[in-house]
Amino acid sequence: MKRSPRRASGFTYLLLLIVVAVSGAAAAAAGALWSHTAQREKEAELFFVGEQFRQAIAFYYYRTPGGGHQYPATLRALLEDNRYPMPQRYLRKIWRDPITGSAEWGLVEAPGGGIMGVFSKSTAAPIKTGNFPVRWAAFDKAKTYEDWKFVFVPETPVNSAGPGPMPKD
Repeated sequence: MKRSPRRASGFTYLLLLIVVAVSGAAAAAAGALWSHTAQREKEAELFFVGEQFRQAIAFYYYRTPGGGHQYPATLRALLEDNRYPMPQRYLRKIWRDPITGSAEWGLVEAPGGGIMGVFSKSTAAPIKTGNFPVRWAAFDKAKTYEDWKFVFVPETPVNSAGPGPMPKD
């Protein structure tokens, strides 16, 4: 008994549908993995940028002329500190928030006036939720990126060598 060509083409069509479905599922899984990886990279960049702001605020605070200490009134003051005859620069640029992509940061106001820290304005939940370095130990309790506050407190020593290695997950 011979098979009709019509039956064989139905089998080929079914096989093609299965291949397309499996390919679609694999592409969806790869997309989710890529998105997760991209979000982790943004978090690592937020650690770096937040630490840059924290250190710049510390330098501004400790280098106040006349012996007193003062926090910067604006983030722009970190770009060019005109309290000296030769302006001091603590940041090369106002970094963009890697999570939101905006140049607008949430500001932590100092008790006596000025800015003592920055934070992302993103209300998204972070991927990293634990195993933070000691200086970021409070991030363990964070529900959103807004809770990750990069704050300079005068008792914290200034690390002039840079922010150091990024935390591992």
